[in-house]
Amino acid sequence: MIYFDNSATTKIDDSVLKTYNIASQEYFGNPSSLHKLGLKAFELLESSRKKIAELMGFKPHEVFFTSGGTEGNNWIIKGTAFKKREFGKHIITSSIEHPSVMNTMAQLEQLGYEVTYLPVDKTGHVSVDDLKNAIRDDTILVSVMAVNNEIGSIEPIKGIARVLDDYPSISFHVDGTQAIGKGIEDQFIDQRVDYYTFSGHKFHAPRGIGFIYMKEGKQLEPLLAGGGQEKGQRSGTENTPAIAAMARALRLLKDNEDKKAAEMLKLKTMLINHLNSLDNTHVFSKLSDDFAPHIVCFTLDGVRGETTVHTFEDRDIYISTTSACSSKKGLESSTLKAMNTRENIATSAIRVSLDENNTEAEMKEFIKNLDEIHDHFQILN
Repeated sequence: MIYFDNSATTKIDDSVLKTYNIASQEYFGNPSSLHKLGLKAFELLESSRKKIAELMGFKPHEVFFTSGGTEGNNWIIKGTAFKKREFGKHIITSSIEHPSVMNTMAQLEQLGYEVTYLPVDKTGHVSVDDLKNAIRDDTILVSVMAVNNEIGSIEPIKGIARVLDDYPSISFHVDGTQAIGKGIEDQFIDQRVDYYTFSGHKFHAPRGIGFIYMKEGKQLEPLLAGGGQEKGQRSGTENTPAIAAMARALRLLKDNEDKKAAEMLKLKTMLINHLNSLDNTHVFSKLSDDFAPHIVCFTLDGVRGETTVHTFEDRDIYISTTSACSSKKGLESSTLKAMNTRENIATSAIRVSLDENNTEAEMKEFIKNLDEIHDHFQILN
């Protein structure tokens, strides 16, 4: 089996699963309970928070646990909108955000908020000047992803941050779900960012666990009311085993991160160079510093993306169309649509997404199968 769908989800690491199992069996107390079993679980919870903060360069009290990227994005965007509604109801985002952002924005529009969707250029990047020109007196939030989940474009977070230096009252949120562990922290970690979203299952932690960064001094309106966990910000009994496992996964992710990213880029380069030698293909991901090292989006022209995905699946090779959250709906890539890509091309798009466990041998085997599938569909067309 070759698994090239790591942007959708990653396989849980064996040692991470071991951590999860041990924590489930030995730290089963409720962290809010006063007895020693509760205290034991609470100490594991807080040591995990401290480790995650240390690895990310945050302060422990700036880390809040969630169920993953979708909850994190919803909480930050809605929590900001509700907290700051007396100061304005204008939000700026990009036209290529993940559905958990786009659909949240749509909900807020129904509640009377106004959202500006920044266009992207032909490579899938927003313009810092466009963002600057979109700012109004009633703008309360800018939300732009670090790395696009469909084509891998790295958005100009640093440039946006420098614009927002002049607007300290505007909150700045970055969805870092696809960016973490890819050796590009210097392009999206910035002191001006107020909130980050991360999801554990993107880096070999269990599904259903994630965390957000909330800068010291910032506030969000809680979405979940209840027992007051997470300093009253996110009620609900904490998933202590998954949190401990996520801390373990993040430590492994950060170990030799640059070397791992270089290996991913090597495989990406092999694939893109080969794709560029084939007829009737389009490659949307670039070999440049403003693209992440792990995502390759391309087409076999004239073949719908889901057809190509299932053809590879028959060969025990797993890739995806574009966003896993939209793929089952058979929709064209929202990112490629925003890039003004023709519909007949966009509906042919597929995505290969790598991680540190993929090998050169796997990529060579993938390319061999790619050639056979490409030639087969060329004959049919």
